Amino acid sequence: MCRAVSILLLMLISVNGFAGHPLADRIPSSTHDWNDREKRILRSLSLFSLGDPPPNPSNKYAESAQAASLGKKIFFDTRFSSNNAVACATCHNPDTNFTDTLPKARGVGEVPRRSMPLLGMAYLNWYFWDGRKDSLWSQALGPLESPLEHGISRTWVVNLVKQFYPEDYEALFGPLPEAVKAKLPGSARPAGIGTQQQQLWDALLPKQREEINRVFSNIGKAIEAYVRTIRLRPSRFDKYAKAVQENDQRNLNRMMTPEQIAGLRIFIGKGFCTNCHNGPMLTNGHFHPVGTPDLDEARKDAGRAAVLESLQRDEFNCLGIYSDAGEDDCAELRFMDTNKKAYQQAFKTPTLRNVAVQSHFMHAGQFSKLSDVLKHYRNTSQTGSVNADLEHGILTDTELTQLERFLESLISPVLAP
Repeated sequence: MCRAVSILLLMLISVNGFAGHPLADRIPSSTHDWNDREKRILRSLSLFSLGDPPPNPSNKYAESAQAASLGKKIFFDTRFSSNNAVACATCHNPDTNFTDTLPKARGVGEVPRRSMPLLGMAYLNWYFWDGRKDSLWSQALGPLESPLEHGISRTWVVNLVKQFYPEDYEALFGPLPEAVKAKLPGSARPAGIGTQQQQLWDALLPKQREEINRVFSNIGKAIEAYVRTIRLRPSRFDKYAKAVQENDQRNLNRMMTPEQIAGLRIFIGKGFCTNCHNGPMLTNGHFHPVGTPDLDEARKDAGRAAVLESLQRDEFNCLGIYSDAGEDDCAELRFMDTNKKAYQQAFKTPTLRNVAVQSHFMHAGQFSKLSDVLKHYRNTSQTGSVNADLEHGILTDTELTQLERFLESLISPVLAP
């Protein structure tokens, strides 16, 4: 309860600034002195420079309001799970920034990694902590067939669409294929040689398998259309960055505290945080081994290195037959770096938007305090146990606190229809 109240207060402050705070009228004007280079960096980090999400050539329905409407219905529908209790929104709850409050995600079972927030996902190219999917629509399909998440199959999904969403589906994608109108074995899916699911899948006619995949991928495309509608309102930092550009003295003195501004200077300066956390979503979308401790030393998580080959073979990737992309699209996939050694225990750089109201941090919830995350990065910098591009300088305890205060200025209300 105390944490919920604290989060609510931080969210209110993020919208209204700290007008009325005794410091608001006492901030020296020199605090707001930024050179031209620093101003360009602040502008590049601000939501005001974000723009609309880039088009996704692999999903021609990505911008469709009709698709987003169907995707939203399925996103919150717990019938798309083996226990009728798990929906996409279970792990990606709008009330908690489209993530959850657990150290590791929990669907029908516990997942080895933490739920990633869906904020800003439409601006990125790779999905999941290891980047094993190359589009939002193919990302949406994975959890449905995961035995630990939704625990169902693509064939089960098709049966649910036929039963509960036939009109919505056909109004958007056209008539359901004749090949899937007959009763289908709900557990049939590609699941590996020798499994019952695979045997049932192999027993289906080739045309049935292809059309099941087509309907399944279309559902992913509808879910992507909904996820792309998730937006963030400007945070205190964004309003401060705008005030710096416009020399707006009123908002310069009411959006951020001196301690937060000091943290911002560290963030773009000696802390080298923008090496990875850059752009308006404060992530470069890439993968880095950052020395995060494994919770299970006997089963080290290899991260991106483990998925490079399967990503290229994925039937639902940008180059696959269920993609709407053309032959000149999919550059990210066609020219992806496949150096396994470079990506051992490398995980995706997450957004820092709303990071200050998260309950757990890193890919498997290894830390429960933001201050511990910052100390971890300082420690790895001091020991030289990470790559040079992940150096964060030698920061004092005071500077780490200032950084943490700055991260609190990134709290933004989430908007989704």
